[in-house]
Amino acid sequence: MVKVVWFLKKADHLSMDEFRRWWLDGHAPMIREKLGDLLHRYIVDIRTDRDDLPAAAGTPCDWDGIAEEWFESEENARRALSLPSAPETRADVMAHVSRMARMVVTEHPIVDGRSP
Repeated sequence: MVKVVWFLKKADHLSMDEFRRWWLDGHAPMIREKLGDLLHRYIVDIRTDRDDLPAAAGTPCDWDGIAEEWFESEENARRALSLPSAPETRADVMAHVSRMARMVVTEHPIVDGRSP
């Protein structure tokens, strides 16, 4: 399994509500459609409006959301990220973010609520 994590910072011209609507109602469905069966799992996490939980780091987070794209193989990941629609989806992202980064990761579950 290959997991690509994308970090996004919303564009200054968008409110958090506009950013959420764009991502969840516009961009995420586009990704699902364009990547189709190449995509094994897709999760979008968008920051909440406030974080008053204990043990805060004391500094604002640099990112407004992350996406996890899971692929069953490196071949599927390469194919998905090289599709002819890749420039279209990237242009959509770049019109709505001020910056973006990605990281290819290996997951190491430590606690998994699904396990006994």
